[in-house]
Amino acid sequence: MLCRKILFIFFFLTLSNCTTDSLIKNKVSKASINGYSNKGFALVYNDNLYNKKIVSKKINDRSLIIFQKKLKINTQVKITNILNNKTLIGTVGKNSDYPSFYNSVLSKRIVDELNLDINQPYVEILEIHQNSLFVAKKAKTYDQERNVADKAPVNEISINDLNEVKKSKTKTSAVNFLYTIKIADFYFSDTALIMIERIKNETLIKNPKIKKISKKKYRVYLGPFNNINSLQKSYNDIKVLEFDNIEIIKND
Repeated sequence: MLCRKILFIFFFLTLSNCTTDSLIKNKVSKASINGYSNKGFALVYNDNLYNKKIVSKKINDRSLIIFQKKLKINTQVKITNILNNKTLIGTVGKNSDYPSFYNSVLSKRIVDELNLDINQPYVEILEIHQNSLFVAKKAKTYDQERNVADKAPVNEISINDLNEVKKSKTKTSAVNFLYTIKIADFYFSDTALIMIERIKNETLIKNPKIKKISKKKYRVYLGPFNNINSLQKSYNDIKVLEFDNIEIIKND
């Protein structure tokens, strides 16, 4: 009887350790897939921006290269036009200086392909790891389409899903402009309140807010803003705190 109990305890401990190890491995594996992401406004490149030294490097009109400050050179990224859900794969280019309000600098080709609203170039930049099945499937198509696109004028190219080429023009829309600035999400309301006080004490912003997202998520945010000038001013005011990943969120 004693031997059976000892064997049972040994078996239970072994199974527990295996399960724990499996959970840890699964978490690590999942974490390795998830990359940097940010929602915000893109800066649409043109040579005037370079000539005025607003952007420190040039982008070719037909290029799928983007400028992005948080990611390394040659990182593949999924660029999504959040207003219409069109996406494409781009690559991060050399380091470039540009206003910190923007989460990226995009070429005219990318703008045309995603049908970005030039008044609201609202995009998500998502880092794609090389072991991702999404990249493996899309990368080949990207190379094929690039060979075709590089031989055609930029205003005659549309590769919204990178599966076909068709004519398109940059469009504007009448989508309402209403956004908030997400500073950070916290597990505890007390921590969010501390952040509110820090913002009030260390910046010119006096009206930060807290929204309860769920039982364990409290969001500190600014806004809402109904025009890009007030949005950009508040964004610039908050950047002195050097938060790692401020996002701009569109209100429903």
